[in-house]
Amino acid sequence: MRKLHYSWIILFLTFFSIIVAGIVRSSSGVFVIPFEEEFHWDRSMISFAFGLSLFIYGFSGPFMGAIVQSVGIKKMMLISMGTLMISLILTLFMSEPWHLVLVWGVLNGLGASLFLTVLSPLIANTWFVKRRGLAIGILTASTATGQLLLLPLLAYVIEDSTWKNAIVIILILSMIMFLLIWSFMKDSPRKIGITPYGSEEEIVSESPNKLKMNPFKTAIDTLFYAFKHKEFWLLAGSFFICGLSTNGLIGTHFVALCVSFGIVAVTAASFLSIMGVFDLVGTTASGWLSDRIDNRWLLFWYYALRGLSLLLLPYALQQGSLTLLMIFTVFYGLDWIATVPPTINIARNVFGLEKSVIIYGWIFAAHQVGAAVAAYGGGVIFERYDTYSYAFVGAGIFCFLASLFVIIIRKEQAKN
Repeated sequence: MRKLHYSWIILFLTFFSIIVAGIVRSSSGVFVIPFEEEFHWDRSMISFAFGLSLFIYGFSGPFMGAIVQSVGIKKMMLISMGTLMISLILTLFMSEPWHLVLVWGVLNGLGASLFLTVLSPLIANTWFVKRRGLAIGILTASTATGQLLLLPLLAYVIEDSTWKNAIVIILILSMIMFLLIWSFMKDSPRKIGITPYGSEEEIVSESPNKLKMNPFKTAIDTLFYAFKHKEFWLLAGSFFICGLSTNGLIGTHFVALCVSFGIVAVTAASFLSIMGVFDLVGTTASGWLSDRIDNRWLLFWYYALRGLSLLLLPYALQQGSLTLLMIFTVFYGLDWIATVPPTINIARNVFGLEKSVIIYGWIFAAHQVGAAVAAYGGGVIFERYDTYSYAFVGAGIFCFLASLFVIIIRKEQAKN
């Protein structure tokens, strides 16, 4: 019987760690009303803390990518998961608004950053030569899956008992993941005397200078290096739109949109959970395809079809058809972050293995800016026009623009 290569053990360990980090970060949505009712805090203040978490986890990514090159993958994963655990424990004892800002806004954002930004390309680049696109697809699929999958369960626990019990459930998951990382995670194949999956060459030793670098200076210097390349602006621009059209708009306003058309909130949250399930399938398939097909055309069709679906969503809701809504849910779940594997592939081809992890972190930061714009802008549009239709139609049009951004990248830079 053929022995399982250790790269696959690392892959699935990372997969579940990303899912747990995604659950911790995204659970904020189900705690808004419980925090408001128990502590009598303004919803705007609670939203500020949760929004700060989004901002910090997005913009910490490039620095996490630089720091991990100095301290190692395993140690950084333990520090990050430990930070999430501390934030959850402190949540159980908070009593003042600034506690929430510090615990959830800062600690939660910092803890989630490594897992939800640069860890996927870092693991794929370090542990895989063959099947690298598939590895990225599996890992990035876990990001949205973790953020959407457990929301109905947590909402049920809060409704049936108390929000503290929901926090304890997430904390237990984090503790289990911390122990698994401690027991089985390795920094690199070289550390255990093997080569990456699919490699037939000896692993080159790490440069001694790499360990002495200033991670913050490295992140900033890499950003200015990326500024000189047209491909960075095209990928960052398309990812801005990706964030705007996924967790910024759908993730924030989908439930409210459904409620405005008479669909109950629990049903709407369940549709989001179903999106998470199909995201696992779609993004894994996207990773497999990105090893075989021109990555520009993959991105072109992902964005174009996403744009079309956003234009049709308000129509489906106006018809009051749960069947059409389910079709949208399945399709959108398949497409949710299918854009990530080909985007990472193009970044790696343009900037090389070493720089691409940090540069992808900056590209993902643009994703989070787009998410923040849509999260805030969707609410403003609804307050002004008493409908979300303009927001979703606008996002659909932006997706068509993103499809044009990616298709003008030079073909040789999009090789799989």
